[in-house]
Amino acid sequence: MKDNSERTTINVLLVKAGECAKMIEMEDSLETMQKLVGGMIEEYMPFEDDVALICNDEGKMRRMPLNRAIYGEDGKIMDIIAGDFFICYAPIESERFLSLPPELAEKYKEKFYWPEQVFMKNGEGLVAHKYNPDYRKHEVQSILGDR
Repeated sequence: MKDNSERTTINVLLVKAGECAKMIEMEDSLETMQKLVGGMIEEYMPFEDDVALICNDEGKMRRMPLNRAIYGEDGKIMDIIAGDFFICYAPIESERFLSLPPELAEKYKEKFYWPEQVFMKNGEGLVAHKYNPDYRKHEVQSILGDR
């Protein structure tokens, strides 16, 4: 069993449903990863870069909030991640997830920064629209008034 002095941290991009993505430092442990995604983790690698998207293995089955769309090279949605997730560095030669290098952190922060809302478009498939969560909060408060 590891003692706390052996624990390490990694820097990952945390992408929460309804919030802007942000870089965080997290403990490099299965327990922390599971806590961040709300359950059993799944490693998903839909990108050409050596990065892994770590999400909840049962996010869709548990009806977690739709978070962000994953797009194919044609620009069409190929998947939607349900629930919170994080992105870390995962080179094939490594047995562990690692901190995102600065250039990949910036690339994926730009890609996933704004929250998305997913819609069905006239039976033609799904579309996702990015939005500013602070603007939405202000808009809701204006409609409802101060409560």
